[in-house]
Amino acid sequence: MPAPAQGYALARLGHSAYGKHTGPELRTWAGSWVWQRWGLEVGGRRFSQGITVDSRSSVEIDLNRQCASFSARAGMDGLALLTDAEVRFSVYGDGRRLWRSGALGYRDAPARVEVSLAGHETMRLVVERVGPGRLPALASWADAVISCS
Repeated sequence: MPAPAQGYALARLGHSAYGKHTGPELRTWAGSWVWQRWGLEVGGRRFSQGITVDSRSSVEIDLNRQCASFSARAGMDGLALLTDAEVRFSVYGDGRRLWRSGALGYRDAPARVEVSLAGHETMRLVVERVGPGRLPALASWADAVISCS
């Protein structure tokens, strides 16, 4: 009988340069800064946890075990109230893009993210700016969870 799936909230993941290798970990020094948060707003909705990043970011995660999926709500963070920017979110598994959102602005509802991670060892979350916006922006992966066995 397989072990029940275990959910790893991105807001709780440890940071590691070398890794404990017991579960998913944010790869220190291999990506952008990450603000792990409890209680954030995306698209006018409140979420219990997630991570917030710059509007140009790449976050590397070592899975360190067999993981089945990644789920989140991706969108412009509520703290980016005055921004004129739009962003696009992508999820990569072992360097291959698995999912990509459309362009999202501050007032847009968050995009639903449901990605299979079966057979992957690493995951990378990428946010890119889209269009001519000049003002700073923050993007969030809300209710972000990696499910593993």
